[in-house]
Amino acid sequence: MDITLSTCFIAVDDHDKALGFYRDALGLEVRKDVGFEGMRWVTVGSPSQPDVDIVLEPPLADPNASAADREAMAALLAKGLLRAALFSTDDVDAAFERVRATGAEVLQEPIDQPYGVRDCAFRDPAGNMVRINQKTGS
Repeated sequence: MDITLSTCFIAVDDHDKALGFYRDALGLEVRKDVGFEGMRWVTVGSPSQPDVDIVLEPPLADPNASAADREAMAALLAKGLLRAALFSTDDVDAAFERVRATGAEVLQEPIDQPYGVRDCAFRDPAGNMVRINQKTGS
C-alpha cells in the first residue's frame, strides 16, 4: 500500500494578500479559485508537484461555525499560532532572496541546522510561519 499527500490547508484572512506571498513570492501556480456561502478557497501548488495541492482557506471554513468560534480562530491566526507549511528547494539562499525581495516578513535568514538542512523562515500576510529548507547531506 502506498500513501501520498494530495492536499493540505493553510488558513488565511485575505486571499489576495496571500496570493501575493504564495504565488508571487514563492512562485506557486494558482489552480483553482472558488467561492461558496460567502467564503473563498484558492488552491495553489508547485508546477513540479502537480498532484499536491495547497488550499488557502478561511480561518474557520465551516459555514455553520459560531461567531465565537470564528473569532477564536481569527485570534489564533493573528497571533501566528497556526502553522503553515515547510517547503524544500535546491537553493535556499536564492529562494530566501527572492521572497525577501517581495517585502515578506523575515523570521530567520538562511542558517545551517544541526539536523541536516539549511533553512530560513518567513511570516505570510496572515501571520503563518513558512519555512524553506535545503538538504545539506549531513
